[in-house]
Amino acid sequence: MEFLISLLSGAVGGNLAGAVLKKYSLGTLWNSVVGIFGGGLGAQLLGMLNIDISGIIGNIAGSGVGGAVLLVIVGIIKSAMAKS
Repeated sequence: MEFLISLLSGAVGGNLAGAVLKKYSLGTLWNSVVGIFGGGLGAQLLGMLNIDISGIIGNIAGSGVGGAVLLVIVGIIKSAMAKS
């Protein structure tokens, strides 16, 4: 159940980052896809580092941030490739 929450939080984080940072937005579908991957990675990273930020709230926050960060990274790479 926690992993599903991580994926959903990542999707929300990716879409929020895309809405705020229009320059890096990939569209709703791809913001969600990248956010889901980022949320999963963020949750796994927090687990591997044994960081417990008060249970489910920390899971949601960590996954949302993971989704947003991965979206920005992918957006930067996409922008760099378009300029080449």
